[in-house]
Amino acid sequence: MSSARAGTTPWLLAAPGALLFTALVVVPLVLTLVLSFHVYDTASGVKDETTLSHYATILSDSYFLNIFWRTLRLAALTTLICAMIGAPEAYILSRMREPWRSIFLLAIIGPLLVSVVVRAFGWSMLLGPTGLVNEAFRALGLGTVKILYTETAIVIALVHVMLPFMVIPVWTSLQKLDPMVEAAAWTLGASRFTALRRVVLPQVTMGLLSGSLVVFGLSASAFAIPALLGGRRLKMAATLVYDEYMHELNWPLGAAIAILVLVINLVIMLAYQRVVEARARRTLG
Repeated sequence: MSSARAGTTPWLLAAPGALLFTALVVVPLVLTLVLSFHVYDTASGVKDETTLSHYATILSDSYFLNIFWRTLRLAALTTLICAMIGAPEAYILSRMREPWRSIFLLAIIGPLLVSVVVRAFGWSMLLGPTGLVNEAFRALGLGTVKILYTETAIVIALVHVMLPFMVIPVWTSLQKLDPMVEAAAWTLGASRFTALRRVVLPQVTMGLLSGSLVVFGLSASAFAIPALLGGRRLKMAATLVYDEYMHELNWPLGAAIAILVLVINLVIMLAYQRVVEARARRTLG
């Protein structure tokens, strides 16, 4: 009797979380998938009929394909920049001593306490024609540069918002690394760059993987920053879904776009995870 009760205890403990996950994630996804197959009529709205025309329209129309390509390209660029900035930042943070480590860690995490919308508005004021950035360009004699409502503005704001999600996983991985291992490489004649490349970097591969997956997923599904800094003409996947739902009222087409974006993101992220994990296994043995 006790063994049977012990066997059911993990299931009972996991049941509340599983029910919450099902209610908040699985059910909405299933309903969105079902909605994407419904017929839409401009006069009568959503009909109780099924069709694959929405998916065919999306996959055959260059307008939608270009937006998908822009979304994935900007998300990948944001991830790359965050990795190039976040990994050295995490390395420096791991070598700091108290109280400077806590101060700089608070400075990294602090922006997460501010709404993304507020930060996007802040960047819109900085990058606008009369913003601080263009004022600096004019002071240098470069004239006014159009940054707002461009892909550059979106990437700048996304990097600012997503950088903590890259720094924290890499810093956590570095916390598990014994500093004496790097020191041993120095005593054996390795330069600092070689020690970083051959000793430190392979150890933080999983931290980079975790951070990259989070940053890419959040960047590809970002809405507030592309909507506020990209304008009406420079659309990304999330703003396209919003327009189909709220402006065109074509809910099935918006649902189909959302499902395709989700599937594409999952395929890319799973493929990237497999490649990085395989390389880490070969490097670390």
